[in-house]
Amino acid sequence: MSFVAGGRRVVVTGLGAVTPLGTDVPTYWGRLVAGESGIGPITLFDAGELTSRVAGEVTDFDPSDVLDHTEVRRNDRATQMALVTCREALVDAGLPVHLEGELAEMTGILMGSGLGGTNTLIEQIATCRIDGPSRVSPFFIPMAIANMPAGVAGIAFGALGPNYSTTSACASSGHALGESFEIIRRGDADVMLAGGCEAPVADATVAGFARMKALSTRNDEPEAASRPFDADRDGFVVAEGSATLVLEELEHARRRGARIYAEVCGYGATADGHHITAPSPGGIGAVRAARRALHKAGLEASDIDLVSAHATATPEGDPTELMGINTLVGEHARNVSVTATKSSIGHTLGAAGAVAAVAVVKALDDGIVPPTHTLERPDERAGALDLTPLEARERELEVALMNAFGFGGQNSAVVLQRWNS
Repeated sequence: MSFVAGGRRVVVTGLGAVTPLGTDVPTYWGRLVAGESGIGPITLFDAGELTSRVAGEVTDFDPSDVLDHTEVRRNDRATQMALVTCREALVDAGLPVHLEGELAEMTGILMGSGLGGTNTLIEQIATCRIDGPSRVSPFFIPMAIANMPAGVAGIAFGALGPNYSTTSACASSGHALGESFEIIRRGDADVMLAGGCEAPVADATVAGFARMKALSTRNDEPEAASRPFDADRDGFVVAEGSATLVLEELEHARRRGARIYAEVCGYGATADGHHITAPSPGGIGAVRAARRALHKAGLEASDIDLVSAHATATPEGDPTELMGINTLVGEHARNVSVTATKSSIGHTLGAAGAVAAVAVVKALDDGIVPPTHTLERPDERAGALDLTPLEARERELEVALMNAFGFGGQNSAVVLQRWNS
């Protein structure tokens, strides 16, 4: 199998984030590096009957700070978060929030979401069954369907280029980033707003994951509940959030004097073809995705300094990912730092890849690896890998690999490189 490296170069010029650690990038990044937790008892609904009663909620999210009353009323919470992060990313990139002319036509949006408008779906189905079909909102379908965050953002900001959603469970926004990279490389856009959003902290959603035995039941210690790579992990913590990155063709960014954070230089996507929820043995599907991404980037596994792990804190998923990383990097493992941002914020499902990507870009730019802050007893399958337990590490970083995997065996891998002007 061979790939042709080349095409137009793609850089990151803007960032936006709404997470359980904060509703903008500086707050999110600052608290992440400090090893703080955004996980607490569920407050968005009564979780008293559930076995898992903790979540990563965005407790200080007020969409009316940015969106007008109509935008708030007619959009699901996930879409609201996407609009806020798109706006922050555009402003950070020095781009107008109302695009016009050729810039509008050459700007697209890909927004990944695993579940779409979860809250709207649950609420409106209940309304239909309890109060009758005449009480269902006329905005039910537009608010619930998974493509609407990208669609509404295109309307709000005047982006007229490629616009759709990627839905591959928890790999959704990883695929959105990678596909946006490919869109720019082949010349179909000069600018892409690439990201993800999810607002899954709802009774039926949490109950569904709980029934799968996928969630942590460490209800008495919420801040310690999400424990990626730890020997005492007992499942993931559901979380909500959104993140958006402005990807831009290099010469386009240079012509307008944009600040460049990092370069996106490779992307790989594969399928395990193995099981609806369990990863392929040894993580070989993820390894193949990473190798494809590295090949497109013209890099070797020995060039990797940082891996942003998918690392949800499940008993089976974490060790499989560790085996895959070790297979990929081999003897270079002793030089590789691994970070698991879900230790601080929980698992934002379809938004997870984009939320992690913002942290990766900041890590490359600042030379800091954020900690896996709940890691006290590292899984022995880590081998020589540095899992960055408890505290952030300052180190020189040039190349990072970001993993994002989804139920159904869908894998994405994105390679980013520190920008050297």
